Amino acid sequence: MTLTPAMWERVRAGQAPDAGLVTDVAQEETGALGAERVAASRQALAARVLGAGPLEPWLDDPAVTDLAVNGDGRVWVDRGAGMARTGDVVAPEDARALAVRLAAAAGRRLDEASPWVDGQLPSGARLHAMLPPLVADGPHITIRVPARDHLSFDRLAAKGVFPEAWAMVLREVVARRLAFVVSGGTGAGKTTVLAALLGLVDPADRVLVVEDVRELHVDHPHVVRLEARPPNVEGAGEVTLTTLVRQCLRMRPDRIVVGEVRGAEVRELLAALNTGHEGGCGTVHANAPEDVIARFEALGALAGLGPAAVRAQLAAAVDVVIHVVRRGPVRRVETISALFRRDGEPAVETAVAWDEAAGCTRVGPAWPALAHRLGLDPGLVTDGPGVAGRRGDAP
Repeated sequence: MTLTPAMWERVRAGQAPDAGLVTDVAQEETGALGAERVAASRQALAARVLGAGPLEPWLDDPAVTDLAVNGDGRVWVDRGAGMARTGDVVAPEDARALAVRLAAAAGRRLDEASPWVDGQLPSGARLHAMLPPLVADGPHITIRVPARDHLSFDRLAAKGVFPEAWAMVLREVVARRLAFVVSGGTGAGKTTVLAALLGLVDPADRVLVVEDVRELHVDHPHVVRLEARPPNVEGAGEVTLTTLVRQCLRMRPDRIVVGEVRGAEVRELLAALNTGHEGGCGTVHANAPEDVIARFEALGALAGLGPAAVRAQLAAAVDVVIHVVRRGPVRRVETISALFRRDGEPAVETAVAWDEAAGCTRVGPAWPALAHRLGLDPGLVTDGPGVAGRRGDAP
């Protein structure tokens, strides 16, 4: 779009674009465009100077969960079944201008001195952008689009994200203040499940949520949010998750939530869960429930903790591992496992697991002990002495 004289006049006056100015500029072009084209002109101009430009239609698509622009300018989107090419191409010079503008909207700086950015757009979308030569060809832009419809626990159950009989198990994990982690791969639905579970927390509890970038949407009356801050271009002003976890301990928390445990903050989190802060939780990347222990050991190394120290604290800090998976467009809670201490070492053992092929629950060795701890009848998810449980509804 070519800058009109009205636009240049505002540029020379040093006026930054905003929604009001964009509307004024469009209205001033009524004579040239005609009244019927003013609205279209305003929308196109707003997308160009305020919004996501050529990406705007995809970000407005309610089915899109992720969007990426690669260095070759090709646009890819995920509508729930994996990344697929759209056919759109953004020119390199336009991609760079777009990346810089989106970074500014997220309150970040993107240039040669600060060639990558990780932030949150005003819409709530999570932005990551990186400039050459750190990446090949042109700029790379990745946007994680937040869910427009935040699913409650009951709605997740209705969608078949977990079998009906598991609902009481998950409710009791929260009600009895067991510490838990939601594990899974990227895009498996960890944040969605964690947010739904936090919606079950007693309204009288004060919930402290610590995140790198705000993603958790918690339906609870008393939530305090702490968000990390990256360093500026001079390398100063950084506020890490480690610092925030330490600070939230002084803010009278009833429950401490780390949106994603992925660094040295694991040390403070384990310490907090071992000093009387019950019911803490978070998410962690892991390919299987059994991998959670190794994942915590790796994260503990970033905090200067040896494997033995991590295992000792983990065995006393975390009670339950809720593992979620993504199979094509379907996301579901695949297993609920208990984390026990065996000969002083942590061990993750399956309580209940969803058997996709058989379409039923399989009861694991940890179920009797977990059911007892939750005050539940072990027969809740079994049909007698066999291993097959009640059938859940697939989404």
